[in-house]
Amino acid sequence: MKPSRYGSAVRREAAARRCPAHDTLTPADRYAELFTAVQAQRVFADSKTFVDASPRGEPQAILAAYREQAGRPGFDLASFVRGHFEPPGLPASGYVCSPGEPIEAHIDALWPVLTRKPLQHPARSSLLRLPHPYVVPGGRFAELYYWDSYFTMLGLAPSGRRDLLQAMTDNFAYLIDTYGHVPNGTRTYYLSRSQPPVFALMVEMCEGCGGPQGLGYLPQLMQEYAWWMDGADALAPGQAHRRVVKLPDGALLNRYWDDRDTPREEAYVEDVATAAAAAGRPANEVYRDLRAAAESGWDFSSRWLRGAEDGPPGSEPLSDIATTAILPVDLNALLHKLETKLAELCQARARTAEAAHYRARAEARREAMQRCMWDPAAGAFFDHDWRAGSRRRRLTAATVVPLFVGMASTQQAAAVATTVQRRLLAPGGLSTTEVWSPQQWDRPNGWAPLQWMAVCGLARYGHEALADQIAGRWLATVQEVYRRDGKLVEKYALRQAPQDQACGGGGGEYPLQDGFGWTNGVTRRLLASHPGRMAADRSRQAATMRGLGAVGA
Repeated sequence: MKPSRYGSAVRREAAARRCPAHDTLTPADRYAELFTAVQAQRVFADSKTFVDASPRGEPQAILAAYREQAGRPGFDLASFVRGHFEPPGLPASGYVCSPGEPIEAHIDALWPVLTRKPLQHPARSSLLRLPHPYVVPGGRFAELYYWDSYFTMLGLAPSGRRDLLQAMTDNFAYLIDTYGHVPNGTRTYYLSRSQPPVFALMVEMCEGCGGPQGLGYLPQLMQEYAWWMDGADALAPGQAHRRVVKLPDGALLNRYWDDRDTPREEAYVEDVATAAAAAGRPANEVYRDLRAAAESGWDFSSRWLRGAEDGPPGSEPLSDIATTAILPVDLNALLHKLETKLAELCQARARTAEAAHYRARAEARREAMQRCMWDPAAGAFFDHDWRAGSRRRRLTAATVVPLFVGMASTQQAAAVATTVQRRLLAPGGLSTTEVWSPQQWDRPNGWAPLQWMAVCGLARYGHEALADQIAGRWLATVQEVYRRDGKLVEKYALRQAPQDQACGGGGGEYPLQDGFGWTNGVTRRLLASHPGRMAADRSRQAATMRGLGAVGA
């Protein structure tokens, strides 16, 4: 891996030359009533299609033409849109899955298929330009996503693609330099929110693969932290500002938020319908909570629902969402990791006062999480409802994240291991929650990032047997679907009994997506660290795949 000089003025100037200033107007900002009409009338079945489309001419001219023509008798909105916009399409790759191909080879061959390059960015679209190549998740997700990318990047080094790992890390540093934070994804309509802050983990991954030391990224890490903590110093106890909450005892913890309180542009119809079903709640409050849940990456889950504590599990409507009232375990654990990383890097630079500041922040956060989120009777970490002033009672897989970042005690890790074994472990892997619901971040679905954090967190505290169980069950689920269908997918419906058939997950706002970035990354990394997992299964895999025929990515 070539040394990075991202922090230097030379590298920053080079990145700026490759990425000229980009208009940050969202499609709703730019196209005004045209945007609303296209989405409300369902010109496209998927709300994301129009906001990802590229205009065939100047946007201002298109909007003027719409305003001039829309009132005419017989005006056809769908024809107008087809004439003025190019819908997004998958770039031709020529890739065909080879029947019987080992899953590692399949994933290695997919990286170029899922890689996008700066020169491929269409003009005048919502896509944010980046200076370096990057890997997209796949399917309808044709842009760079924040927390997805960390789990995708896990597989690049074992695939021999450390160059791409470094390029992606530099892209995230560029985003922080350019926009002040890492957006949810590289679209203008994602700029009002972020996702779980994992840039520090990306930096450490580069270090572990022989890349540049984290000191080169210190300015970006400090800027990201400042963005998450914006407004903290001016808060009185019991107040909140954007992503920071000051509890009555003076402790600072964080929540998910979005700076806009309108329907998500990529899910406009769905959000309008959800708000309409929320009797007695202002629509903008519902929109904010939906957007905040999108920032969490868990969109959507019973985890965020207001009535989920008292009603029958899984029965709560999405209109009961209350994300901004909840202080999440995983977000605060990841910010603790960022604070400790900043303290370490500042100390290495002999910036002792700043190092002490970040250490104090990390310790204060740990103590607050112990008080608000740790339940010794249940043996697990739970989210905290800061408005109600009480700990949530629904167990989720987020309970493993304090172990993943190393901030749990040995006794807490042992208790979490027992709880996970008893309440969240399924024959197909680690369950997301204990609740069965139509939301995709609930049972029966399992997700690659949660498996990885559980495996690493449990192994970190010496619970290798349980970590190995989770890894083995998850890999068996992924490889069974791969043997049968010749592809990896975004999420999986976990087997609830050993005899159940493994299959792709369901629920949510859109169909199951193939590709798939973070499944590829976590699977490739787990196979590299568990090389015996596939050996006994190779002959059966080849026999099953023989005769499947070519299957596209």
